[in-house]
Amino acid sequence: MADCPICSKGTVLDQGRRPARRASSTGGSARRSSAEKRAAGVFSGPHVSAGPFEGPDGVRYTVRLERVPGGVRLAEWSGSQVRPRAPVLAMDDLAGLVAGAEGVLAARDAEALAGALRAEPQEAAPGPSPTAAGVSRGRTGDFREELRIEPLDGGRVRIARWVQRPGAGWELQDAPPMLPAGRYAEALADAVRKGLAPAASGSGATARP
Repeated sequence: MADCPICSKGTVLDQGRRPARRASSTGGSARRSSAEKRAAGVFSGPHVSAGPFEGPDGVRYTVRLERVPGGVRLAEWSGSQVRPRAPVLAMDDLAGLVAGAEGVLAARDAEALAGALRAEPQEAAPGPSPTAAGVSRGRTGDFREELRIEPLDGGRVRIARWVQRPGAGWELQDAPPMLPAGRYAEALADAVRKGLAPAASGSGATARP
């Protein structure tokens, strides 16, 4: 049968038959990978926004407090893209973001943020000055970590994570922080107690589904 060109035609014994080519999956996987990376960069969940503001580079942006998988993200957005840096906004807009969070976060998380603005200011204790920031402390593996609400010049505030590696000093993580809502509430309450953040309600924040 193998020697018969008629009997073997169309079978695996056909010497003139070309093996079927398997479609390559590399291109599709690469395309999917790139698309997923782009989607991750532009993902936006329910959010409340403040702004617009203008950075030192002349780029205009808004700051969003967003509910995302894994927690709450605070990030600068320019157009449809997240800016890869720790968010900076006007100090007066902090309370507005908290007020708008009621329609964005779970009720328990929104109440934790609102309660932070009701923290009682404390008199400065004698001795060395406390950290000039509202702080929420935690750990990342073997590293100490802090979420800080830091007043800047011009009535602005930066909200960022800082990490202290063993044997080294504190290092700014210049990226949008993404943490549980309780961490933001803790840092905000500390800032209010230290007189670094206003407790009054603000305007200029808009909730978005």
